[in-house]
Amino acid sequence: MLQVSVFIRQLTGIRFVAAFWVFAYHLQGPFNVLGLLTIPVIGDVMRVGRLGVDLFFALSGFILTHTYLTRMGHSIQVRQTLKFWWLRLARIYPVHIVMLVVAGIAVFAQARIAGESVDRDWWNPIDFIKNLLLIQEWGANPERGWNFVAWSLSMEWLAYLVFPILVLVLWRLHAKVPTFVLVLAWFAVLTPLVGYGLGTSDPYYTNDWGSTYRIGTEFIAGAITYLIVQRLAERGKAVHKAADILAIALPLAVVAGSVLLANLPAAQPPESALSPDAEPLPPYFHLLLVPLLIAWIGALALARGGMARALSTRALVLGGFISYSLYMTHLVWMGLWRTGMDAVGIDGGALYAVGVVFLIVGAMAIAYLMWRVVEEPAREWMRGLVGSRRTPTEEAGEQIVEATETDTGHDGAPDEPIEPVAVPDEETR
Repeated sequence: MLQVSVFIRQLTGIRFVAAFWVFAYHLQGPFNVLGLLTIPVIGDVMRVGRLGVDLFFALSGFILTHTYLTRMGHSIQVRQTLKFWWLRLARIYPVHIVMLVVAGIAVFAQARIAGESVDRDWWNPIDFIKNLLLIQEWGANPERGWNFVAWSLSMEWLAYLVFPILVLVLWRLHAKVPTFVLVLAWFAVLTPLVGYGLGTSDPYYTNDWGSTYRIGTEFIAGAITYLIVQRLAERGKAVHKAADILAIALPLAVVAGSVLLANLPAAQPPESALSPDAEPLPPYFHLLLVPLLIAWIGALALARGGMARALSTRALVLGGFISYSLYMTHLVWMGLWRTGMDAVGIDGGALYAVGVVFLIVGAMAIAYLMWRVVEEPAREWMRGLVGSRRTPTEEAGEQIVEATETDTGHDGAPDEPIEPVAVPDEETR
């Protein structure tokens, strides 16, 4: 198995990149009011920021395979499967429940402040129960509501339910097939996503089982990426040097692809009457960038310098720890922020710019508090109920730093592969 301490820091840092990218996607409206979307490249990259979710899907597949391949891949074990599902709930459910309630209260409060009735199609007990059970995104054409961003949790939960079967296949691929077959399998798994992403019926790519396409292909491709990385890691320094180059080249290719899609006439969806502070529609074909993002995960896992070092800094590792809370809280916070700005009549100018800074700083502060007060304490408690280590080795931030500091350069990133600090007890997402 790959040594966890070799790649866990940069893959923790990439979680913050993914979450902030989604946040940036929703910041397009305020940035547009300030005239910042006209800055070359920045607006184009923000416009495809919803791909941060796809990056998360693939990262989950990668890390879950790393963590559970040898534990669950040999055969189906009922007790281990039930424990796996419980630990996954411990990871996502506490913050989900809190934000589900907060979102409902926030919508009600916004309506009262605006002097309006709560006019939402999803404001009903049935949709609340669907969100409670994490099945709200299942189906051909789901309708999102409550805490909108939780749609991805619904899809992840579907992947977690299937994973105990999937890992049996992954184990056999790991044990019996050559590397080139794994590479072919990687391309084959992503082919349906690419085909779906060439469509132009829905710029959000959620209709006609779109969300299921995304989680199914990206999660499995992330898992296969881990199998490929494990093989390549045994081939010496040349692989790590090539990975260092790819770890920089692949995100640059994503940026270039974003700019291309922003300027490609065929990729532009029909214009819609959006308010100035709403995000514009994403371009068609943006799912074609997903294979580059998944390959980036593999490159980062093998990289030792450059981008890997940048993502392994203390600030970005901490950002990775709060990334889930940032993702889950930012949209409700933005709704409350908009309501407050409207209530005081600020819709532009210097005060609006100050308000946007407050929006961003506030989102980070709320995410940190949610992580410290709700996410980690509740998770530790739930893990303790089934006898698991309360703090997973690779998620105990200070433990990672302390365990690697003696083997690192001045920036805190490993200079050379080091021995694992412990057998991983949980994944990074």
